[in-house]
Amino acid sequence: MRKLIYGMNVSLDGYIAAPGDDISWGGPPSDELFQFWSDQLQATDLTLYGRKLWQTMSSHWPTGDQQPGVTPAEIEFARRWRDMSKVVFSSTIDKVDWNTRLVTGDAVAEITLLKAEDGGPMDIGGATLAGAAMRAGLIDEYVLATTPVLVGGGTPFFSALDNWVNLNMVETRTFPGGVILTRYETRR
Repeated sequence: MRKLIYGMNVSLDGYIAAPGDDISWGGPPSDELFQFWSDQLQATDLTLYGRKLWQTMSSHWPTGDQQPGVTPAEIEFARRWRDMSKVVFSSTIDKVDWNTRLVTGDAVAEITLLKAEDGGPMDIGGATLAGAAMRAGLIDEYVLATTPVLVGGGTPFFSALDNWVNLNMVETRTFPGGVILTRYETRR
């Protein structure tokens, strides 16, 4: 059975995007934090995206290694992103590229099937998609890179839940700029 991991950069008050889907609040990540996320990507067999996050990622990373002033870490991340298997869950788009499969049906049912397969870890991204997986009890690990900024509203990292989810802390790390990484496993 595969492990499902939900991880993102988050504001101190719990948002992944400020009002208007503004993600500029975090500024560019430190080299160390960017490398952490790149290493996470390398260790992932499959990434699951909701439409909004897919559109953000696919608007930059397919050619992210060809941009002016690109760093070696960005080149590595762009190549990893293009090459890895991805699934996008959406009922409003009809085409995806870059080693990606589109699912228009029941996301929770499809994620349940994917988790039951043999293979390495899966990442899930996008608040709406992750929220559905949280409510279904499918997420095994949460990774939060908390930036010391308050944005006051927007898209929350955690969605409303029907039941409590008990967690065990398995890691905490500090990155430049006061970013604190915390990693939790779901207690089953």
